[in-house]
Amino acid sequence: MSYQNAGTYNAGVFSSGKLSVPGSAPGVPTMDADGIASGGAFLVSELEKRDPLIRKPLSSFTYPRDIVIQTGGGWVDYASAMSVAYGITGGSGDSPVTAGGANGVPIVQASLDKGLYKAHVFAAALRVMFVDMQKSNYIGRSLDQLLGDGVRMSYDKHMDENVYRGFDAYGTTGLLNDPEAVESTVAAVGTDGSTKWADKTKEQILADINAAITAAWAAAEYDESAMPNHILLPYEQYGHILTTMVTDLAAESILDYLLKNNVASKNGGSLFIGATRWCKGAGTGGTDRMAVYVNHERFLKMDELVPLGRVMSGPNVANVCYDTAYMANISQVQLLYPQTMTYWDGV
Repeated sequence: MSYQNAGTYNAGVFSSGKLSVPGSAPGVPTMDADGIASGGAFLVSELEKRDPLIRKPLSSFTYPRDIVIQTGGGWVDYASAMSVAYGITGGSGDSPVTAGGANGVPIVQASLDKGLYKAHVFAAALRVMFVDMQKSNYIGRSLDQLLGDGVRMSYDKHMDENVYRGFDAYGTTGLLNDPEAVESTVAAVGTDGSTKWADKTKEQILADINAAITAAWAAAEYDESAMPNHILLPYEQYGHILTTMVTDLAAESILDYLLKNNVASKNGGSLFIGATRWCKGAGTGGTDRMAVYVNHERFLKMDELVPLGRVMSGPNVANVCYDTAYMANISQVQLLYPQTMTYWDGV
């Protein structure tokens, strides 16, 4: 073979001697049957750029942002929390006032109560066939890692539903449907006769926010630590206040306006307004729901009693594979001060 003749050399690589066939572009290498039989097909299949990125399913979860998760506790069936209520004889108004010669004083009493919250076990397994494991050595990817990522995604989606909605089959609820929370309220009607934020002015939306914060704060006897600091909205309503400017000439969005002028911020607190897909249709009659609450472990939390982990792995001779089990123990959402959680529908 002459290396001076590039055409002859390329033809020898790509086919049995033909650079092209009738109808193909001049100079474009093609393979005839002889070229394929001689191994040219294998060579061409190697001349490719392989993308190392594996594109996983599109998904989202927001539960770590919207609730405090405490870790530890072990394999238990319930999580408990203690609460105390105080009382004094005759009430705390004028009853404690005493005069000289009084032969008795009001007595303070305490009532202890324990709340029980269900816990459940999350379990999932992955299986890697022995032959597939050997084949994966040639492509430089770990099937065990790939399937492990799938287990983690399943766990995160399970946690997302557990936090926001709970599971009807087990009689649990979440952030957006707790029956002990303050009864849901329909948002105020705006000037256009609609409760939806898309039809309201910035002042009317702010009035909805402040009414929700004040209602929960009042139910907590205006305890400063119980002022709501967390608001959840559907993505549509959040996108509306995020992208709509206060005026045509202003550079401030309605969201900026709300964060600066709400009751919580004006009283030295802070307010978070965020979106989650679980608010969509969560209200009465399938309406969109706004949830307003205190995001603090004293008021609201859940327990990851045993974090997700690999509990055992071993060969399965009958099926010629390796099986690995993952498990976790988690509690339902624990709403410890129900009066600090309010729902507002129709926003």
